[in-house]
Amino acid sequence: MRLTLRALVAIAAIAWATPTFAADRLVLVLDWYVNPDHAPILVAQELGYFAEAGLDVDIIAPADANDAPKLVALGAADLSITYQPQLYLQVAEGLPVRRVGTLIDSPLNCLAVLADGPVRTIADLRGRKVGYSVAGFEDALLKAMLERNGLKLSDVELVNVNFAMVPALLTGEVAAVIGAYRNFELNQMAIEGRPGRAFAVEDNGIPAYDELIFIARADRTADPRIAKFLKAVERGAAYIAAQPDKAWTLFVKGRPELDDALNRRAWTDTIGHFAAHPGALDRPRYQRFAEFLAAQKLIPKALAVDEYAVEVR
Repeated sequence: MRLTLRALVAIAAIAWATPTFAADRLVLVLDWYVNPDHAPILVAQELGYFAEAGLDVDIIAPADANDAPKLVALGAADLSITYQPQLYLQVAEGLPVRRVGTLIDSPLNCLAVLADGPVRTIADLRGRKVGYSVAGFEDALLKAMLERNGLKLSDVELVNVNFAMVPALLTGEVAAVIGAYRNFELNQMAIEGRPGRAFAVEDNGIPAYDELIFIARADRTADPRIAKFLKAVERGAAYIAAQPDKAWTLFVKGRPELDDALNRRAWTDTIGHFAAHPGALDRPRYQRFAEFLAAQKLIPKALAVDEYAVEVR
């Protein structure tokens, strides 16, 4: 179930008002609906790792991905999932949040085209239409990738496809899309019988980054529940790596709507990207990406890493 911001705040308030007794309650808001990206969390829950850590974790899916960081900033949730690239923008906008852990430690974002289409290299995009969904960040990624391959942003025509990336490609509305995910859109295209080709952002001028991260309020990063939560998620990721088939069964347990062809394909393509040590922080990597965003003028300047991220042990 996906909920509005008002409903999420109400649920969080009820959760805090409920006596916890043996377990400490923790409210986690996902970035989107439940999918294989969240597998270590769901598996940790099913295996009782949170309970063993003394936690009672409420996992909530928002109706709007933009709501999750706001709930943490408001103090209406303990943790939320967001994206490392968005973290810098959130802090620049004044949200009092900090990265406290990593869920997926490598980019999944890519520039996608039809495998049987006319675009064989990024340079082939000259004079063609490129779809995007999130203004600002995605066109900045595209700009850097084009420049790496001898083009300028003005060499292509940008089209807002409003998250309908695969239909836009399949109908020929655009020749490429930026912001597609290798574990989802590429699999969706294959299921439709029109395989795609992915140009990885990290291979084309974009510094590597963590695709999905956990954030908390800046003044609550030392909350001992966070370290317990991350350790349980770490155990969940380790179980998935060791027992992927059994982990899939746990992932879809009680969630039959997740047991479909797309999620099965995405599961296989996602399980190698989960952070082995979620609380660890690669400070140079975070600094490099901050400098990249500053160079692209998406943030005013590259702040010190401590201004937006902490390591949790």
